[in-house]
Amino acid sequence: MKVVFISSGNSKNGISAIVKRQGETLQRAGIEVDFFKIKGKGFQGYFRNIFIFRTYLKNNPHNLVHAHYSLSAYVATLAGAKPLVVSLMGSDVYSKFYYKFLNKFLNKVFWNACIVKSESMKNIAKIRKAILIPNGIDINTCLLLPKNDAREKLGLDKAKKYILFASDPTREEKNFSLLNTAIAQFNKTVELLIVNDKSQEELILYYNAVDVILLTSLHEGSPNVVKEAMACNCPVVSTDVGDVRWLFGDTPGYFITSFDYKDVVEKIKLAINFREKYYQTKGRERIIDLGLDSGTVAGRIIDVYRQVLKLTDH
Repeated sequence: MKVVFISSGNSKNGISAIVKRQGETLQRAGIEVDFFKIKGKGFQGYFRNIFIFRTYLKNNPHNLVHAHYSLSAYVATLAGAKPLVVSLMGSDVYSKFYYKFLNKFLNKVFWNACIVKSESMKNIAKIRKAILIPNGIDINTCLLLPKNDAREKLGLDKAKKYILFASDPTREEKNFSLLNTAIAQFNKTVELLIVNDKSQEELILYYNAVDVILLTSLHEGSPNVVKEAMACNCPVVSTDVGDVRWLFGDTPGYFITSFDYKDVVEKIKLAINFREKYYQTKGRERIIDLGLDSGTVAGRIIDVYRQVLKLTDH
């Protein structure tokens, strides 16, 4: 089976890292995956890619197209991609109402299957028969390392308390202002590490080195940073977004916070105390129990492909 992944990206890192990793996981499962990156920004950039992608499809035999993010799905739809599977990733569901309306219409008329990442996304998108498949993570790369060893490799102070924010603070939905206000209450007793655009290997070091991972987002789909941190047995404090509450379950060391900075501060203190007392969580065990390792998730996606191909062959 040959599948074409279409997704946007940026000039620095190319196609989305999440999309890239998913494609590589499918390749290891025996699926041939080609990547088509949408180049350019704004309406003109996406519009130009409709014709480029149409030509690409004519010249590259394939069985199925998988579009990631709604804007990429619009390009694939207008390019005449068939059969077409679409993954909505999070921000494209929590967007303006006319995008939701358009997604519902296109799914009904043109898309052969639509994948969402969390139950909350499914409820908000209101797309009939949307398939819930969270992003998987590669358990084998989420290594468990001694905290001090990880700190030594990163050049961090072994005596300090560190909180990690693993995202772009300029993205409005990440709600960095809430995080900043909360951290300011500690009077330099803890240090905030802002990590963005790091390699997977570097991120794993940070997950093992810090005391707490903090997520203050206004909305998410199924945040990989939370799942990867859990796979590294690191405590997490997060707002109640996406599927975070489901991910945490009742696993000790994981804390849901409101959008009140005082609550964020209290949950950070609880997480730091947990790290001091118990050293690590059982997050890795939880991720495996939920079937969120990349191999299991890849199998579910392949099942969607086969079902789509079976239906469209008739």
